[in-house]
Amino acid sequence: MRFGSVPLSAALGATLAHSVAVEQGRLRKGRVLTQEDIAALKGAGIEEVIVARLDPGDIHENAGAARLAESLCGAGLRMSKPFTGRVNLLADGPGVVVMERAALEAVNAVDPMITLATVPPYQQMGESGMVATIKIISYALPESTVAAACAAAGEGALRLAPPVLRDATLIITDVPGGAGDKGRAAVEGRLTALNVTLCDVVTVPHRSAPLAEAIAAAETDLVLILTASATSDINDVAPSALRAAGGEVTRFGMPVDPGNLLFLGQLGTRAVIGLPGCARSPALNGADWVLSRLVCGIPVTSADIAAMGVGGLLKEIPTRPQPRNPGKSAGNG
Repeated sequence: MRFGSVPLSAALGATLAHSVAVEQGRLRKGRVLTQEDIAALKGAGIEEVIVARLDPGDIHENAGAARLAESLCGAGLRMSKPFTGRVNLLADGPGVVVMERAALEAVNAVDPMITLATVPPYQQMGESGMVATIKIISYALPESTVAAACAAAGEGALRLAPPVLRDATLIITDVPGGAGDKGRAAVEGRLTALNVTLCDVVTVPHRSAPLAEAIAAAETDLVLILTASATSDINDVAPSALRAAGGEVTRFGMPVDPGNLLFLGQLGTRAVIGLPGCARSPALNGADWVLSRLVCGIPVTSADIAAMGVGGLLKEIPTRPQPRNPGKSAGNG
């Protein structure tokens, strides 16, 4: 591609690099100049313009972005129409983004004029949410460069894992003067966003025996436990109740704040999540990361949870009664 200033006599069919004012308005950058455009430029007293001219073997920015997007676009995603060298990949519905990171990094290493930006791995998406944007910076690229980027991408390096769990039970434990069913609406909102039906909400005393009975009686794909008192040990009421019901605890605690006091377990084929107290709020917390993956059929191991702490959700909360940094005001941190 040749880029630079040319006389109007050489500008026909070239791509205008910068917007130019003419008598009838403006010719926008990226416009392929026609004979009428040349006449309008002459009428405005303009003798030369800055343009991009394609060489043999070059591919236009829109065509290049579309080709790369087609290579990257996997199941559960759809492409926007190319515009100014950009194509977005959008979610067909709710789900979690799964990506082949090495392939995506390889795409961005091909040429600085080819850019790919994505949401984080395993990001929960709603319908039409933007998962990635492909942008060709220059007005054209050699076809061989676009082909190299497509080869690096492979096929479907980005996809959306849709929800596979259908329904859930929420078990709430209660103590005198406790929170009661506060948090039910927030939990139901999370499930609804993932197309999961909250079938049953059961309240039991905050003791292992009645909680174990409620866990064993649940018949849904997913069991969520929200305790009146924070679960502070793997042998506390809720983890003990899961084991008493015949299940197992696969992870207690997570290095994501808010969300430290989560526990994860299994009862037969049912996933069980012991929710941290922060799940009573609709604000994003570590439990959301675990919940969305499990609902979308992505296994979550103890090692997976251990890896969530680096680049997690840490930030100071102005209203926290016990600030993480007591020597510094929340407004400054």
